[in-house]
Amino acid sequence: MSAPPVKHTVCLVIGTRPEAIKMAPVVAAIREHPHLEPLVIATTQHREMLKQALDVFGIEPDIDLGLMQNGQNLGVFTSRAMAALTECFLEHRPDFLLVQGDTSTVTAACLAGFYQGIPIGHIEAGLRSFDLSSPFPEEVNRRIATCTANVHFAPTNEARNNLISEGIPESDIFVTGNTVVDAMHMIPRREVFETSALNGIPWDDSQVLVTTVHRRESLGEHLEAICDALEAIVRLHANVHIAFPVHLNPRVRDVVHARLAGIPRIHLLDPLPYPELLELLRRSHFVLSDSGGIQEEVPTLGKPILILRDTTERPEVVHAGFGELVGTDATRILARTSALLTDHALYAQRSSGRNPFGDGRAAFRIAEVIDTLLRHPPERRGPRRLDHDQVNATLERLSGAS
Repeated sequence: MSAPPVKHTVCLVIGTRPEAIKMAPVVAAIREHPHLEPLVIATTQHREMLKQALDVFGIEPDIDLGLMQNGQNLGVFTSRAMAALTECFLEHRPDFLLVQGDTSTVTAACLAGFYQGIPIGHIEAGLRSFDLSSPFPEEVNRRIATCTANVHFAPTNEARNNLISEGIPESDIFVTGNTVVDAMHMIPRREVFETSALNGIPWDDSQVLVTTVHRRESLGEHLEAICDALEAIVRLHANVHIAFPVHLNPRVRDVVHARLAGIPRIHLLDPLPYPELLELLRRSHFVLSDSGGIQEEVPTLGKPILILRDTTERPEVVHAGFGELVGTDATRILARTSALLTDHALYAQRSSGRNPFGDGRAAFRIAEVIDTLLRHPPERRGPRRLDHDQVNATLERLSGAS
């Protein structure tokens, strides 16, 4: 009787809801892989919203560090997370570490893993706004991940080119697509919303816009200007409803409710479970948002988006025609919203491009590359020392799926 195959432990560190959504397909792919075993660690950087997303995908963390504190300072959180993750890595000694995106959890995990000599793979590598203050602190976090990672899973060729321009060897970069597309394919459509306020919207007789705002650089006078624009939109366009899931951050929530509560056809909602948000996006006419994740989701759904930022680390959504950078100036937001609402040719043009974020098989590719690296290790470990012949052979096999 043959011995069971040896399984390598792949540690996946998750702290926030977006990480949970984008890591969920990777957890599933590793669970299904004959040679890999997932170890899911939650820092719980965001408690309620993280659990909500994990529950949707049936993921129970193997280790929950429970680090979130109300009103937490990012520096204090990052240092606590780094210390706690170091203890976890010393105890469990994973063969490989996976991080996703650009949160403070990513920074803590990358530094802790790097100091312990654990090979690191960075999912969604190579995104750049080229402005350290916007988005803050994500632009710095993702650059730290690049410095410490051995393997870079870039979602697009543009992200790959950013990494190459920074001196990352081409052979260490693997273009996989974005795992959010995989996650969206895992969520079925809904006929009825669980959120009663959404069922009350006259979907057949109106144009429904979705708004989300949460970034630090969108707060203060910028958020006030966004609220001005939203109020002007519904006053100018009698057939428009705006569905606005309001972030839990008091600096967002207090301003939005003070400014927009009670205005007809503006529906202020609590943060939605991911399946509800996805169904809302599917049914919407288009979206106004500063969210990076939503910029990736709308091309998959064929929806235009007005990006409430001056820069984006996802220029692909703009190049593909779905996105337009409008910033936070109320006059510009109103003008560009009105154009999409009234110019049918413009709307058709902005909703018919090719999805730049892949085909929904990114997680499968990531698992295959990790398996190849771990089963055919280099003679000695060190930064960016991979068996490239083995990896490239694997990617050639997978190229038919890309």
